[in-house]
Amino acid sequence: MRTYKLERRMSYVDGWSRTLLEERGNRIRKYLDENDLRALVVLNDLNVTYVSGFFVDVSTWERPIAAVIPCDEEPFMILCELSMNHVKYALEHGRGWIKDIRFYAEHPRQVNRMFSVREWSLLFSEALYERGITRGKIGVDSDPTMLERRLKTYIPELTYSDVSRLLREMRLIKCEEELNLIRKAGDLTDWGQVKFREAIEVGKSWLELGAEVTYLMAQEAVRRYPNYSIRVNAGGTGLGEFSAMPHGPGGYDGKKIQTGDIIINGTFAMLQHYCAENERTLIVGEIKEKQKKLFEIMLEAQTKAIDMCIEGNRVSDIDAAAQEVIEKAGYGNHIMHRTGHGIGLAGHEYWDDMAFNHRILEEGMVTSVEPGIYIYGFGGFRHSDTVIIRKDKPEVVTKFPKDLKDLLVRRG
Repeated sequence: MRTYKLERRMSYVDGWSRTLLEERGNRIRKYLDENDLRALVVLNDLNVTYVSGFFVDVSTWERPIAAVIPCDEEPFMILCELSMNHVKYALEHGRGWIKDIRFYAEHPRQVNRMFSVREWSLLFSEALYERGITRGKIGVDSDPTMLERRLKTYIPELTYSDVSRLLREMRLIKCEEELNLIRKAGDLTDWGQVKFREAIEVGKSWLELGAEVTYLMAQEAVRRYPNYSIRVNAGGTGLGEFSAMPHGPGGYDGKKIQTGDIIINGTFAMLQHYCAENERTLIVGEIKEKQKKLFEIMLEAQTKAIDMCIEGNRVSDIDAAAQEVIEKAGYGNHIMHRTGHGIGLAGHEYWDDMAFNHRILEEGMVTSVEPGIYIYGFGGFRHSDTVIIRKDKPEVVTKFPKDLKDLLVRRG
């Protein structure tokens, strides 16, 4: 088995340097100038994090927020009062570049009154008035109709344009700061895979197994990165017959591991909001001939798909390579999902349509590669790796072994 080296402590701002955030702001301003837009309004929570460096701490459907980057004026953010101390701490520790931050209250105050959540639109419009943005067109990172309804009464001469593609495209190709966080997350998931394999015991429940490994990953993550934003998880599709369900059976978490079980596991890590996922198919005890056959077909399919992850190929080529292997082996009807999806600030992000997406791959894009074969009543077979698109050779950041000899668990 591979030995995994420990990482040195890193600072709180890793991956979110002021220089990087200002470069993103300059790219946005260039786009605004070229498209005759007065400002970009960012409403999506992950996009707000991307442009501001503030790790959003609310659900935007109940507490609306916005980051606004004007073409020629200083940017600002509108946040809920419960984010006040959070964002203050982040700025004091060097993360973030937007200094003008306005807060609204979601409960009445007797003194030091603020705009209330019911006055969100007025607060927003006043900030635009201060910057002279009262006419012309502004871009919005999502459906602009909601913002138009909110602001029409206060700034009737503004018009709105959906420019969601801008931030989608910016987020799609990662810089080295982003890729380094994904690499670190991948290394942590590899460490979690070691612990997952060690923790498998006949008679242990599925829920216990996942919780045990999640706890160990949390301990290791905070030891490596004590000042990071961290999220880790271990679990997977399930074991035995439930492994044939790509997202698990939605219950039966108390099921106990038995000899002969197929286990599709998964270790997931998010460091400073950048993700990696890592899945393996393990067999407990002696392997049956049909299990071995399906395992090897799946592994070949994944290997061929990863080989497609180089600049100049198409996104859909990744899916096609895996599908060809599985169909030639006679199991095409047991493919239940695409071969992968984009990875970055979200565990699942663009592309979400790999099988039908024919855009050309470029260096710095990141994807999962996870073809699966699922046979009801028998079991499922899937590995998933996080892969960076490179010019000549894919960079696989999740490196835990994938061969059958390394994934047989022969203890009781």
